Amino acid sequence: MTFATLLKNPSRRVSRILTEFSRRLDPIDDAGLSDMARQSQSISRRFFGRTIRLFAPLYFSNECINNCAYCGFSRDNRILRVTLTLDQVEQEARYLAGRGFRSLLLVSGEHPKFIPNRYVEEVIERVSQIVPSIGLEIAPLETEDYRPLVQAGAEGLVVYQETYDRDVYATLHTAGPKRDFDWRVECPERGYDAGFRRLGIGALFGLSDWRQEALRLAEHVEYLLRRCWRAQITIALPRLRPAAGGFVPKVKLSDRDLIQLLCAFRISFPQIGIVLSTREPAAFRDLLMTIGVTTMSAGSCTAPGGYTGQGQTSLHYTVRGRFSEAEICSDGAEPQFAIDDHRTPSQVAEAISQVGLEPVWKDWDTAIAKG
Repeated sequence: MTFATLLKNPSRRVSRILTEFSRRLDPIDDAGLSDMARQSQSISRRFFGRTIRLFAPLYFSNECINNCAYCGFSRDNRILRVTLTLDQVEQEARYLAGRGFRSLLLVSGEHPKFIPNRYVEEVIERVSQIVPSIGLEIAPLETEDYRPLVQAGAEGLVVYQETYDRDVYATLHTAGPKRDFDWRVECPERGYDAGFRRLGIGALFGLSDWRQEALRLAEHVEYLLRRCWRAQITIALPRLRPAAGGFVPKVKLSDRDLIQLLCAFRISFPQIGIVLSTREPAAFRDLLMTIGVTTMSAGSCTAPGGYTGQGQTSLHYTVRGRFSEAEICSDGAEPQFAIDDHRTPSQVAEAISQVGLEPVWKDWDTAIAKG
């Protein structure tokens, strides 16, 4: 049984953990929220110590075959696109390594013509010579297609379902393979079977009722903890940010509600990692990292070549899968979404230290796996 088949069963059993998680999402007064925050902080220290793991996303292509109403990379958005060469990817990776990062998340749009599996494998092989920890956020693949990527050096796989509401999902994804809800939601299981040792999931808050999204995400977490028990499970709780296409969020998740949501996950699932991106403003990130976050991005850029200006001479538009020439411009390729914490990596690390936590740039080495 996969998680997709579980979701289709309306009479499926609701566990005690999920029942308690649901109660923790009920409206609560300030005193109750403060109690939740203290409990969340205590659990985080017990299971993860005082460390915050730092990583950076490295976007290597913004080509995409899908139409997703909320995404800057969406197929029908007329944006400047580029797929970096291997040498250009290496330059981006070396830049990030020079700023302290030893953990990178390789990210791309989803287009098999411009981003074939062999190319992704070669990207991993290049970057693995520079940093020891590599995660992937790419198009969902079959288990057998993931295996060469694991062998090339990738050890983490991230795939957000965006929304767990099937009806909303269908209205937002109008073209491309991403229309298949089940194919996407089963992706972490296929990745686990291929050998990934870290699995990251999440929902994009702003597309549907946040409490219902959280309940389905929690159910997914509980399922993966049983099904993929050898892997570390992480979640992210990103809120919709401005992007090309001008999509307006359907619902709002307030700062206060996000704090309650984060605490509910930490209390209910003490062993999972919680990832916080630069979508959130600096001051709010500084608050969240003290009460339950275990991993943060820093100094992020969500456009291919955005760190060093790589790919400027290859910018183009893509119309129905074909190149359309574009003039070279200083703006570069289109980012996936706008960030809100513009601090440098060293400034984020300093902010972590100032609240008595320890920034961790490298938490494992390839020698461990070889051993």
